[in-house]
Amino acid sequence: MSATTAPVRPRRETPSRPAPRLRASLWSVLARVWLVPPAIAAWELATRNAESVYFPPPSQIAARMYELWLTGPASSLFLTEQALDTFPPSLGRLFGGWLLACVAGIALGVAVGRSRRLADYVDPVIEFGRAVPPTALIPLFIVLLDLGNKMQVATIAYGVVWPILINSIDGARYVDRIHTDTAQVFRLSRTQRLLRIVLPSSAPKIFAGLRLSLSLAVVLMVVSELVGSSAGIGYQIMYNQQTFDMSAMWGAIVVLSILGYVLNTSFLVAERHLLSWHRGARQTS
Repeated sequence: MSATTAPVRPRRETPSRPAPRLRASLWSVLARVWLVPPAIAAWELATRNAESVYFPPPSQIAARMYELWLTGPASSLFLTEQALDTFPPSLGRLFGGWLLACVAGIALGVAVGRSRRLADYVDPVIEFGRAVPPTALIPLFIVLLDLGNKMQVATIAYGVVWPILINSIDGARYVDRIHTDTAQVFRLSRTQRLLRIVLPSSAPKIFAGLRLSLSLAVVLMVVSELVGSSAGIGYQIMYNQQTFDMSAMWGAIVVLSILGYVLNTSFLVAERHLLSWHRGARQTS
């Protein structure tokens, strides 16, 4: 007799669980922001007890921010006319000056880092230029470019180019000798060496300079808008201080802190994605 086999029951599908990476990301976010609510609560209590007109409580600042910037029509994403006149000009100057500094700093930095003769000529000029505070050159930029966007973009670009330039020089100068010898053996052209060896090897240093310069660009954006400007976050801070609207002034300062945090976090995410190959190479080496 042949043995009978029991029928096979289909397996029940278990509900999918969140990926470990997603849970780790959520815990990482919570670990970073858990202190924010207690800090705001302490700020609220301290300012209410102090009862100082110069330090309004966060609840009053938030209400003033909403009134000034978020009571517009739905067609403009509820942004008011004042918000549209304040934030886009500031962001345009910030990214305009930063992008100009990125192009100039990386191009000149890689050239200087790969040429000892060029470095001998340029290094004294670089050391002199980086020692001059950008704010000290604002009167010169006003004379050359007049008041307005050109002066402000020039101030930002001059101030933030130095971290990019110095890190690009350092990264391009110390490329692994094995990589350059391999390129010479395979007779790669200068363009191929630049794109396949020099820039990838210099990328971690370059990105470090870009991140530092982005934070510095926010500071210089505000400084440049304090002089002869009629729009922007820096102008709003100065105007609200002069009109004694302390809640609006602190609101603009809060916006600056949020802007700096968002830019830094976004840059870290992009850097982690673009330089993932570098971390993998270090782990396998």
